[in-house]
Amino acid sequence: MAKSTRRGDLFPGADSAARFTTPATADERRLLTDVLAAQRATLELKCSGLGPELVLRAVEPSTLSLLGIVRHLADVERRWFRRVLAGQDAPALFSSVAEPDGDFDGAVSDPAVVAASWEAWRDEVAFAEAFVNEAADLDVHGCDSWRGTVSLRWVLIHMVEEYARHNGHADLLRERIDGEIGL
Repeated sequence: MAKSTRRGDLFPGADSAARFTTPATADERRLLTDVLAAQRATLELKCSGLGPELVLRAVEPSTLSLLGIVRHLADVERRWFRRVLAGQDAPALFSSVAEPDGDFDGAVSDPAVVAASWEAWRDEVAFAEAFVNEAADLDVHGCDSWRGTVSLRWVLIHMVEEYARHNGHADLLRERIDGEIGL
């Protein structure tokens, strides 16, 4: 695997370029879902090939880590797609009122915790993808305690924003771990 030599290069690896195959002229649903899929794939790529380093903290006292981001995004996916849009009674998996940062604080290098975190994230992504595919249109809506009534369109845009923010964090964390850089 060739190492990136500048930040604007694609992250090394066979799956890297495949993230950016969305046509630039597709319909709205296709564009939103493909861009979100690319952001999700970027998170997986930034975490690939790592073991216990997944829990290396950003800089003390921060609890930000790659595994914490995975756990956080599993909870975010669950909130917007299961609870808000699908109306399910689906409490957060990793955080709670008693432990609001449980998604990050509970990110430890125990192999069982790592495996369960990835499984939860993949389950939530699969649910979200199925929900979007089955939705009649992007105007399907739900009610959220923070934003009020939200459409599927807004949730998809918000999810792209959420992943983009945390993928920026993942860039910095990955570079700190092993020097890997790139998009």
